[in-house]
Amino acid sequence: MVSASKAARQAKRVADGKEPKKTAASRAASKNASKASSVNGEGDDEDTNEDLEVSDEVKKLTLQEDKDGISDRVTTGVLASLPASRDVKIISASLVFHGRVLVADSTLEINYARRYGLLGENGCGKSTLLKAIAKREFPFPEHVDIYLLNEGAPLTELGALEWVVREAENELARLEKLAEEILERDGPESPLLDEIYERQEGMDPSTFHTRASLILTGLGFNKKTIHKKTKDMSGGWRMRVALGKALFVKPSLLLLDDPTAHLDLEACVWLEEYMKRWDRTLILVSHSMDFLNGVCTSMIDMREKQLMYYGGNYDSYMKTRTEQETNQAKAYDKQQEEIKHIKKFIASAGTYANLVRQAKSRQKILDKMEADGFIQPVHQDRVFTFRFADVDKLPPPVLALDDVTFSYSGKKEDNLYESLDFGVDMDSRTALVGPNGVGKSTLLRIFTGKLSPTSGSVSRHSHLKLGMYSQHSAEQLDLTKSALDFVRDKYTSVSQDYQYWRQQLGRYGLSGEGQTAKMATLSEGQKSRIVFALLAIESPNMLLLDEPTNGLDIPTIDSLADAINAFSGGVVVVSHDFRLLDKIAKQIMVCENKTVRRWEGTIGEYKKHLQKKMIASGAI
Repeated sequence: MVSASKAARQAKRVADGKEPKKTAASRAASKNASKASSVNGEGDDEDTNEDLEVSDEVKKLTLQEDKDGISDRVTTGVLASLPASRDVKIISASLVFHGRVLVADSTLEINYARRYGLLGENGCGKSTLLKAIAKREFPFPEHVDIYLLNEGAPLTELGALEWVVREAENELARLEKLAEEILERDGPESPLLDEIYERQEGMDPSTFHTRASLILTGLGFNKKTIHKKTKDMSGGWRMRVALGKALFVKPSLLLLDDPTAHLDLEACVWLEEYMKRWDRTLILVSHSMDFLNGVCTSMIDMREKQLMYYGGNYDSYMKTRTEQETNQAKAYDKQQEEIKHIKKFIASAGTYANLVRQAKSRQKILDKMEADGFIQPVHQDRVFTFRFADVDKLPPPVLALDDVTFSYSGKKEDNLYESLDFGVDMDSRTALVGPNGVGKSTLLRIFTGKLSPTSGSVSRHSHLKLGMYSQHSAEQLDLTKSALDFVRDKYTSVSQDYQYWRQQLGRYGLSGEGQTAKMATLSEGQKSRIVFALLAIESPNMLLLDEPTNGLDIPTIDSLADAINAFSGGVVVVSHDFRLLDKIAKQIMVCENKTVRRWEGTIGEYKKHLQKKMIASGAI
């Protein structure tokens, strides 16, 4: 009934029925598929397809469905805007998932052509809210067509460009049919026809191929991969194809759930510039402050079971919220002091007639305060800090590549790297940047020894212990178990005490119900926190982090940056989050043209370089 969300990329593939829990055989198949993918020019930074069975239990949990296939979400809401309006206001909106109240008696108000950023801590229900909107579990008018990007293009014989064009043709046919139905039902004076005619005029079938090509190129496709059959693509690239369709078709209400999770820095820059000009309604979940600042015109804060609205981008939201909370804190302190004085006077009034009368008058003031509602203390967001364990310093060289050449096929024409000399030590804070497909993740796997160079050598210190965080690390989790049971069963030799493991998970921001719920029902960010807890238990002295921010909320990303900066070992990170890289990277290495070179500047300057490059090429 409900499509799987980004709540976990692995879980999404589980929901599609394409990925089970990993077995030795499936891991081997995955590795071979990855190699073939890279040889074909697609790159190695994404997942691969696996047409394997998965348990019905995991599939249902991921789809947010019960055993009978019915949505586990319960919603209420009353449409308060005019049915024909492009602005939508739903009052008395509530959302419950698995018995947990996510939104209670709030207002869901979406105004046409605004670009909303949906904020909230991991696990608050942002993805669940988008699913409920997409499935029309809230009373959105039928004329508002809704598209939720939460799964990739299907496996077909069509190339990326062909598939997007076909979807555009299907949308045009749908609009024509809808216009005919409205004409028959409501006549030519119906206000609903104006938007439909406007959209039909804007589509122009004669330009479908050209415009779709421009969008797909901006998302990272080249002249070869744009014609690659979707059935031969990895999940990450099929997500790009689906995003291309969404941008091309331009629904009335577009819901994007962490769209940059599948993109490299260059494609992130292109998408940010493209979405700045988006003239339909957008609700965006993103944990990139940079992206939210560049795209959004309004913010929705999903906090304290309410939907709170702010004008402007993320920086404006933070400024306004900080001012409001400062004023609220002052007003709260003042009222509490006043209540204290009133109660003290009443208690000391005694039996003197004039004092008793004054005491009764003061009590009436107190009663009125209570009737009007006492000013509440400022709600403090849950902020947690975590640390990676301190490790002993290892003298250099710790990890070095010497004249390394690598290709998956072993053929020179397929080389990803040639004559590479590159090393990291215990004080390294190295960021690897560059477009998808150039081999950033491959480089990390060469570091670990999972891949061997075609020629050249890799030297590692004899006491080096590497800790690898992959953008698909959540695949190691058994989604049918709770986090508490999973870590306890995995590390039986460490401790069997539940309280011990509660504390370990709590250190990484997973507490309460999050520890005992089946992991298939958790958000991607919550699963990432579990993986970080597992990584810390292993106590590595060098961290290799491949897209570590995917799914993490903004405060958690800040905590991760602090943990990396405080870590006494070395760090190499691949990330599309400009803010994280700005906080941690001492060395920026650009992977392109079969080599790795140092970027002599900041990550902000690298972003400006990418923007200028796109403008010069006509991509934006």
